[in-house]
Amino acid sequence: MSERDRVLIADDNEQNVELLEAFLAERDIDVAIAVDGQDTLDKVASFEPHLILLDVMMPRLSGFEVCQKLKDDPATSGIMILMVTALNEGGDIERAVEAGADDFVSKPVHKLELLLRVDKMLELRHVTDEKERLRRYIESMEAGPKAPPLEELPEDEAPPDDAASQP
Repeated sequence: MSERDRVLIADDNEQNVELLEAFLAERDIDVAIAVDGQDTLDKVASFEPHLILLDVMMPRLSGFEVCQKLKDDPATSGIMILMVTALNEGGDIERAVEAGADDFVSKPVHKLELLLRVDKMLELRHVTDEKERLRRYIESMEAGPKAPPLEELPEDEAPPDDAASQP
């Protein structure tokens, strides 16, 4: 039996946390919550997440500061970090990248986008080489979500049996 994925939601806004939790409820993962920057660092030590959904604007320590501390520490540098931000300025994105964020999404968070990114990041968490992980992540995002096999499509969505033989 394989280890379940662990995701830490770090956000001081209760409504944001509830929304992210509801989105992640569709996945077979363990979720923990942190309510500020320092609580995030404490939860990382006790929960040992594979991925952190990290809000930028939090009390005590900003998401940028938390990200930088985690990426600077060899014991936590491999944790994937998805910054969740209402900030849309180019400088904020640059700052997130400089702090070591693996990716980011803007608020309001769209469910499909979040789940696609979470799934891809968790799939790649075992790749320890940073450049190889980034390369695979970019390739998988460019490929988009995988279409289900035809046998998994409902009958009314599956092409007719003779569709392949038509010009």
